Amino acid sequence: MTGPRADDEAALVARLRRGEPAALDEAYDRHKQAIYRFLRRMTGRPELADDLFQDTWLRLARAARGLREDTRLRAWLLTVAGNLARDHARAGRHQRAGEEVLLSAPGRSPDTPFELASAGQTGRRLEAALAAMPAQQREAVLLVAIERLEPADAARVAGVTPEAFRQRLARGRAFLREALAAAPLPAAAERGRR
Repeated sequence: MTGPRADDEAALVARLRRGEPAALDEAYDRHKQAIYRFLRRMTGRPELADDLFQDTWLRLARAARGLREDTRLRAWLLTVAGNLARDHARAGRHQRAGEEVLLSAPGRSPDTPFELASAGQTGRRLEAALAAMPAQQREAVLLVAIERLEPADAARVAGVTPEAFRQRLARGRAFLREALAAAPLPAAAERGRR
């Protein structure tokens, strides 16, 4: 990250390191959606995502003065959130009881009823595929495809080597392709192809 946004981020990190309360509020406002979205998709459980989300921000509040000057705050927060989700899963308390993984990403809203129905059906297929995907692969896909981290940064967030991360990402993408190809097309979409 270079340019004005990097300078702004460096200034925010400097303010956090000085212990400015407003800096924590600004960091929260700037990164809350990405962190919650990531945790919600990783856990598939809103109440668990809420708890881990709060823990992530508490950890930032405790660690703020010790951040390195070159800290990439979003990557740091995603690392903490990912570690909390993995720790919870390892502790055996993680259950995926068929709950949906929210995939609402900002973008253009569907204009027609057909587009709305297709987007909903595609979203449900994608949610189901992500929910069925092994956690390590899901994390890799979410970090790169949804959170838009560079693979090298995403590897650091996941705590693995770049090569191991590339393998997880490739397997995750292949899993998604296979799962989406295996799911039947909605009847309306099939009619539209003829």
